[in-house]
Amino acid sequence: MNGVINILKPPGMTSHDVVYFIRKELGIKKVGHTGTLDPEAAGVLPICIGKSTKAAQYLTEKTKKYRANIKFGITTDTQDKHGRVIEQLPVPDMDIMTVKELVECFKGRILQTPPIYSAIKHKGKKLYQYALEGQSVDIKNRYIEIYEINIIDKIDKDEFIMDVLCSKGTYIRTLCHDIGLKSGYGAHLSQLIRLESFPFSIDDSLTLEEVSAAAKNNCLQKFIYPPDLFFQEFDRINIKKSAEKSAINGNPIFTPGLEDNIEAYEEGTMVRLYIGDRFIALGVIGYDACYNKNFIKIKTLFT
Repeated sequence: MNGVINILKPPGMTSHDVVYFIRKELGIKKVGHTGTLDPEAAGVLPICIGKSTKAAQYLTEKTKKYRANIKFGITTDTQDKHGRVIEQLPVPDMDIMTVKELVECFKGRILQTPPIYSAIKHKGKKLYQYALEGQSVDIKNRYIEIYEINIIDKIDKDEFIMDVLCSKGTYIRTLCHDIGLKSGYGAHLSQLIRLESFPFSIDDSLTLEEVSAAAKNNCLQKFIYPPDLFFQEFDRINIKKSAEKSAINGNPIFTPGLEDNIEAYEEGTMVRLYIGDRFIALGVIGYDACYNKNFIKIKTLFT
């Protein structure tokens, strides 16, 4: 079994819990997720199985879309509703237009400081471990990108629902915290659902119960997506059958082993590699100065 399953992670489970569930349910050791969701968050969690676990490193780079509840007036140490309240301020009845104007400055490429309660590692140790031990850590800012941020509804005088389309590495609870600082009232994340992890949508995701049922009925294969689906932005290059062994051994492939001409490609271009209809690897265009010719260097094998 090889490919990616679009899982709907329920709240109350860690991403690793879901990996363990799939591993046990399918009897497969090679299982991995493509980007951690907080335990209390729900939503799309693509799970790679078999040789497609090698695709996880690329899927984490894809854009994500979230639906988040932001509640003003309460600041917590974890930046969500499960943390300890560190400040509480009275909030007037805020209107949607005011909040829409407030979040506008968070669009684009911005600096964000990851929360101390996170799984990011510092000197080989996860940040939340430092937090639990009461230790302070100098956390480095990093650039993220907010492509879209839209206030879509008001559910209370101080609580709103917003949709956020963002780059990898974005902490939505930190975004809520920073919006709260900008407002002057403070804020935290009160609920989070991941709607998309490109190219997957929550509309097509499977619950864990549905995975179990499909596995028992031997029909899970139809819900498993092939790994090359996620690399459609890269051109397809066909390798000759005679060069298959060389490619699988990770050797560079020169023109005699290719069915397609690659001389027009720039050095460093990523491509998809096929033998017949079988996707076997991602490759990178290299350049041999001695012969003034391009070649393909095998980057990641999927066979």
